[in-house]
Amino acid sequence: MGLESAFADEPAFVPYLAAGDPNYEDSLAYVEALAEGGADAIELGLPFSEPIAEGTTIQNAIVRALESGMTVERFFEFVEDLDVDVPLVCMTYYNLIYQYGADEGPRPFVEKAADVGISGFVVPDLPAEEAGPLRDACDEFGLDLVFIVAPTTTPERLERMREQVSGYVYVQARLGVTGARDDVDDATEESLARIADWDVPKAVGFGIKTGDHAERIVGAGADGVIVGSALVDIVAEGYENGDPTAEVADRLEALARELKDGALRGAQERPQPERT
Repeated sequence: MGLESAFADEPAFVPYLAAGDPNYEDSLAYVEALAEGGADAIELGLPFSEPIAEGTTIQNAIVRALESGMTVERFFEFVEDLDVDVPLVCMTYYNLIYQYGADEGPRPFVEKAADVGISGFVVPDLPAEEAGPLRDACDEFGLDLVFIVAPTTTPERLERMREQVSGYVYVQARLGVTGARDDVDDATEESLARIADWDVPKAVGFGIKTGDHAERIVGAGADGVIVGSALVDIVAEGYENGDPTAEVADRLEALARELKDGALRGAQERPQPERT
């Protein structure tokens, strides 16, 4: 299931959770709740011990997942056990991809990912200049490769990303690491303008936590929104309070619906092209 299909008819809501946070069974329920709440694709974090792009919220989620026993093989089992009908994206770090299997290099990992139902990858620590082998493996097995465009990404690197990106491009709405914020950065429109002529959907992430945020982002021209920390916060609070799994899942589904509805409102508010 190609990732661009998630953006085909309306702005996409793309949530993120760390697979296995806070444990295997609860995490399955939480991811499925996001699909019930309107997710069009879901980013699943494969925990890595040094998540350089993540803020404290997602770092803590990764620690909980690792402590609960999440591994690469367990991640693949997790994907197979999920009962969702939306594309799934593996978000992880290149060392895990490169070292998997009997032979070094990304091909064995990509082959296994395709076999269990992953549709694409986000690899925050993989420079576009070094992405050729992963791009080749993705092409061989029909998977997408998503790149993160930051406000500081140079024109030269943008061009390399443009040559290799597929599925969608992850537009970082602000500098820094991931984390929910109380406002939406004004740099979003500028970031989108830099890649306006790219022939892939543009999904904006970093700092989005409410339906109003999603509405503003899509109204500014995004094809979708990516939300992680605001959802992980719900998982963390439920874990710390010992809340029943079903209650936490209900809260996740409710926020998912709010975010999806906000994205839809944003699309309605865009200026319509004049008819001739």
